[in-house]
Amino acid sequence: MNAPSTPPAQLRIDIVSDVVCPWCAIGYKQLERAIGILGDRAEVGVRWHPFQLAPALPPEGQAIADYTRDRYGVTPDQSNANRARIIEAGKPLGLEFNYSPESRIYNTRRAHKLLTWAGEQGAQTALKLALFRTYFTEQRNVNDVDVLLDAAASAGLDRGAAAAALDDPRFDEMVDAELAYWQDQNISGVPAFIVNGKYMIPGAQDADTFVRVLERVMEKEGG
Repeated sequence: MNAPSTPPAQLRIDIVSDVVCPWCAIGYKQLERAIGILGDRAEVGVRWHPFQLAPALPPEGQAIADYTRDRYGVTPDQSNANRARIIEAGKPLGLEFNYSPESRIYNTRRAHKLLTWAGEQGAQTALKLALFRTYFTEQRNVNDVDVLLDAAASAGLDRGAAAAALDDPRFDEMVDAELAYWQDQNISGVPAFIVNGKYMIPGAQDADTFVRVLERVMEKEGG
């Protein structure tokens, strides 16, 4: 007689991130690989939450080289080296970072409003990946309404409904509340992955590290 099969572990992963954070894109793709390795041992639900790297930027954004100099004190050579490292890290994950001397960073509040709405449509991850592609690969302004609507449409969302969401103050309130909540949780850098509301994995880990941590969570939760 066959032993009863073990039901899959239930893992809820909250990801605090920003659309213009390259390590957020890299970290998610590594997590995606880890989920594939776990296979049918786990059922994983992902929810994205807002974080703003550069909330004070004007609508036109700022050159990345200037931003990194102003915020982190890095030299142009250091900034170029960091971007080269990001480009190389993205390649095996299917991420195309098309940085150039003209690359800019933008305020992402509107993008987070749209992502909050997309969460209610069951298409949050699809939109997040579309926004990563829009910003990093296509080098478009993710603070621009038309650009955001293009991303929504590419993720299979209704363009008109997305436009209405961007005008809806309810989503401003939701984004403000989430930003405040995660700040209260001492999240000061992204990406941050919170598993089952209890276990925090900081930064863009590799897939094997994610697997080890998630397996430990599964053991604890199963016990």
